[in-house]
This record gives sequence, structure tokens and C-alpha cells, in this order.
Amino acid sequence: MAQTGPDAGGADCRDRPPVSFELFPPRTDAAALALGRTIDKLAEADPAFISVTFGAGGSSRDRSLTVLRYMLEHTDVEPMAHLTCVGSSHAEANRLVREFLDAGITSFLALRGDPPAGADASPDAGIGDLDSAAELVQLIHRVQEEREPFGQVGIPGLPGVRQIGERPRPERVAVATFPTGHPRSRGVAQDVDTLLAKEIAGANLAITQLFWRAEDYLGFVDRARAGGVTIPILPGIMPVTTPARLARLTELTGVEPPASLAIDLEIEPDAAAQAELGIEFATRLASDVLAGGAPGLHLYTFNRHEAVLDVLDRLGIGVNDRLVNERNTTER
Repeated sequence: MAQTGPDAGGADCRDRPPVSFELFPPRTDAAALALGRTIDKLAEADPAFISVTFGAGGSSRDRSLTVLRYMLEHTDVEPMAHLTCVGSSHAEANRLVREFLDAGITSFLALRGDPPAGADASPDAGIGDLDSAAELVQLIHRVQEEREPFGQVGIPGLPGVRQIGERPRPERVAVATFPTGHPRSRGVAQDVDTLLAKEIAGANLAITQLFWRAEDYLGFVDRARAGGVTIPILPGIMPVTTPARLARLTELTGVEPPASLAIDLEIEPDAAAQAELGIEFATRLASDVLAGGAPGLHLYTFNRHEAVLDVLDRLGIGVNDRLVNERNTTER
């Protein structure tokens, strides 16, 4: 079940699979300080990128951009900005993409998005004149092309002769996909067709919503490949360390976790033991999808570094393992 397509992590020849992380913008100044320390710790794992969610509200957007700029200024990590159709008109999304590009951010996760809390229950609530993530992908590429139009380059061996050069494109334009099915999907075939439409629009990476069984991810990848999808599909995994968080994730995603995990977390009274249960489950799941051909791991952090870095350590691809591998490579 090995995946094909370009390397999801930005090309290098190491055996270590690329890893990436997701954060959300802090809600308070104290949380912002803590998040800065978390980013510094995550950066030590040499992630391919760190994505930052982007809410429909103005204050959330400002904090998202602050986090992205922190990564640009204080780490070597590639920041990835989330953009959603919900809460943005075509003109507003155009302005936001330009603002991100002007700040030096060249990777995006294009999402249709969910209606804000308390909004109309209609699935189209909050949608303006951008109807789909595929349209948002096209807009991102178009804005970049408008900012940096075609230039001319010389032709080697032909003095004085010039040709049109390629326009720069965003580093990554990622999209979401749903291995257990989108809540509004009529079936797996529609989920695959939707992902294929995003790839045709210009997406070059897909990241999955949370799933709890390796076979859900691997089976979806097989169906996507059979349906013509070629871009890398990164598995999204979160170490769930409390029963309350698991219940909240189930409410948000509609994806039911294994009963064994839910029961084990619920009956375990000790917080440290609960964390161990969640980390061990995530480690096994990550190991299984990597063994099945996943091109890397995308870890949802809940703005904490401890659990996700523990997962990487147990997989043998943590910070210390990376440093040892790099030293051994240098000594060869």
C-alpha cells in the first residue's frame, strides 16, 4: 500500500519519515507565551512544517498571523497558514492570501470550513462566494501568479536569447480529506472525487482528519489511488490523553473512537496513566500507518509538545534519534 507522488516533507534522502504538527492560535497573552515555548520544542524535531488554524473572527486571525510570524522569525520551520471559505468572501480571501505572502508565508491549508458556533444549521451557513476548498486552492495560486508575473530568463548557450520563465508557486497548498467519510458525503466515491477535484485545482498535499484505525486510512488511500489521486496523503493523528478530550473530538468530528480506548480512558483515575494510554495508542496507530506506506505523520498537538514528541521518541524518530542519524550521516 505504499503511496506514490512527490515527497510530502520537502525532499531529503533520510530514512526518517517527515513529520509535521498543527497548532491553534492562543486565546490569551499567557497562552501565547506558553505556545512560543511549545513551538521552540516542536522545532527541535525538525518538522517539515507546522500549520496554524485560522478562525473566522478577526482577533483569531490576528493571533494566527502572530504565531506564523514567530515561526518565521525564531525558527527554521516552514509555517503553514489555514484558510477557510467560511467567513471569507472572494475579495477577503484574496486580501488574506496577499497578506500572508507579503509576510513570507508560502504554504497554505485550504479548507471549506465549518459554520461558526451558533450560526444557521445549514451546511452552507457562512459560505460566501467561495463555494469549495478547490476554489480556494485556485485562488491561492492565482494570487501568487498575479503578485509575481512571468519573467524572462536566458537560454544557456544562446547569448542574447531569452525565454519566459516559470512563475514561482506556493511551497505547499494542502487540503483536508476524510478517511472515514465527510459528514455530508454520500459515500466513499464522493470523498475520493472531492479530493481529486482539489488536486486538479492545484493542491499538492492532503492531510486527513482524525481516524482511529489504521485500516481506515490505508483503505482510503488505496481507493484514492484507484480513483486517480496522486498527491501524498498524510495521516492526521492526535495522542488523546483525557476522556474529556476524546469526547470533545468525537463531538467535533463525528468519528467514533474504539470502545476499548474510550473505556480505558474513562475508568483510569490517574491523569498520568490516562496520558500513557493515549500516547501508546497513538504510537501504535502511527507505527501501523507508516508500515502500510504512509509518507509521513501529521500530529495534532492541542498546543502541547510533550505527548506528540513522546510519540516520535517511541517510534524511534524523535529529536535525539534525528540528531544521532544526522551525526552518523556526517561521519560516513
